[in-house]
Amino acid sequence: MTARSSRLLALLLPVLLAGCFLLASHVGVGPEERAEPAARTVMVADTTRPDGVTAAHGMVVSGHPEASRVGMEVLQRGGNAVDAAVATAFALAVTLPKAGNVGGGGFMVLRFADGTATTLDFREVAPAAATRDMFLGEDGEPVRSRSRTGHLASGVPGTVAGLLRALDTYGTMPLAELIDPAIRLAADGFRLTEMQAGHLNRYRNDFLDFPSTTKYFIKADSSYFVPGETFVQRDLADVLRRIGDEGRDGFYRGRTADLIVAEMERGGGLVTHADLEAYEPVERAPVRGTYRDYRLISMPPPSSGGIALLQLLNAMEPGDLGALGFHTAASMHRMAEAERRVYADRAVWLGDPDFVEVPVAGLLSKAYMRSRMASFNPKHATPSERVTEGVPPGAVPAESTETTHFSVVDAEGNAVSLTTTINDWFGSKVAVDGAGFFLNDEMDDFTAKPGAPNLWGSVTAETNAVAPGKRMLSSMTPTIVENPDGELFLVVGSPGGTRIITTVFQTITGVIDFGLTLPEAVAASRFHHQWRPDVLSYETDVTAPDGAPGSGFRAAALDSLEALGWTLDPFGNTGAVSAIHVQPDGSLIGAFDRRRDVTPVGF
Repeated sequence: MTARSSRLLALLLPVLLAGCFLLASHVGVGPEERAEPAARTVMVADTTRPDGVTAAHGMVVSGHPEASRVGMEVLQRGGNAVDAAVATAFALAVTLPKAGNVGGGGFMVLRFADGTATTLDFREVAPAAATRDMFLGEDGEPVRSRSRTGHLASGVPGTVAGLLRALDTYGTMPLAELIDPAIRLAADGFRLTEMQAGHLNRYRNDFLDFPSTTKYFIKADSSYFVPGETFVQRDLADVLRRIGDEGRDGFYRGRTADLIVAEMERGGGLVTHADLEAYEPVERAPVRGTYRDYRLISMPPPSSGGIALLQLLNAMEPGDLGALGFHTAASMHRMAEAERRVYADRAVWLGDPDFVEVPVAGLLSKAYMRSRMASFNPKHATPSERVTEGVPPGAVPAESTETTHFSVVDAEGNAVSLTTTINDWFGSKVAVDGAGFFLNDEMDDFTAKPGAPNLWGSVTAETNAVAPGKRMLSSMTPTIVENPDGELFLVVGSPGGTRIITTVFQTITGVIDFGLTLPEAVAASRFHHQWRPDVLSYETDVTAPDGAPGSGFRAAALDSLEALGWTLDPFGNTGAVSAIHVQPDGSLIGAFDRRRDVTPVGF
């Protein structure tokens, strides 16, 4: 046993002896239903915050309780945050088929205990056979079904390569040990939550379009899934075993690669053996910025998330946002006008930096965002047709989800913020026959035609056009925030397509500007504007603990926004924040996000 393991055991022993296994009602199953002894995962709760978990030594917050448990047990065995992230990601590939994945890609932001940071880009890429106009019909207009559903919609998956690169470079534990819990969850099964059963049933008609998907995600007797039933994925377990035994070659070559390519050939997809073998993740320097002396570390292009988030915060910094009041018409008006301008910039300037010149420094200039907000009118909304992209310093003008996020902090203070995606829920709706996992529909994140909206209603320009080997633009925003003293403060991210950026933005400002606790900021209702379409969306279906700030928008605020000229668009809910807040005493707070099954587990 290592010295660190001995220290952790000494810290845990009194808690274990006291029998403080806790919060089973939040996780969704009772202790008697668990295959593992109840004492293996210990969650120490702050009883004043029933919507969150407080822990002293480590925490994982992910989109499924079993995946959070898997990551937490890695931390308890002495693994670091990267080890726990890898184990959690593979567990999510099993327990969250609508979004957790081996058939997609993602982004990871890492901050180490010494304050250094890096990022890993394992975004999908366009196959070598992809062409600029592959999603246009004979009339020259986009045929959206081609980029959103079916085999042609899939880019080359990057998740497995990214996780293995992170483990090889920054992890401490063997892959076989980290992937074994995911193998067991796939082979033995896990219990479906109420939300998961509902999603599988809701998409059954889509699944029936593809024989391979029907095989895995429609029950043999055609009955509906019910909460609590065991869901087994034996072919996926075999895929994970091959990865555990052979590493990268267990996915990008050999049996699994053969299955992927055979599926592509059956359905007219483009991914080949050569595409799979050629795929490589890219380590990139993070984008950095400050906000009211807090320091932010986030994802650079090809994600638009980090730049857009920092632009939004730069737009808010000159004034006292908190003084305007939380969820008042005045604060929402100012924040949404900033969102309108930032998304106009995103549509033109952002793309894969290996293919286009992205004016990062200019976009992140605080002076630039002050100039962008100079036209802000506190008494009236600005129509999007009157807002175009700005011209940041150093820029050359252009010629013309489903996603999941999780956050990890270990006992040494290392942190990982990781977002993975297959784009739409259940990606392309195509499961690989013989492998049992969904392929992504990330090709829809390219610009089929400049100005044409994608799945999320977002428009982009020629900078995001399809090209072989190119990474499509993303909204993923895995972010780490340091306090003014340079200490770890917040690890945050969310799924939600183009709404990811505004979700993370509102979570951070909720804590920093409006003085909310993390559970309050996560529970609060969200709003969103993305330039086009010109509507201000707001949540109407948010389950939050009684008395939580902002658990709904006040009618008076909505009426005032309409009077200012906003066109309001109510929608159910968006995002699923997985975040960890480091307290001044070093303890960790993780929040449940009840929009999905986001579950914090700590010790």
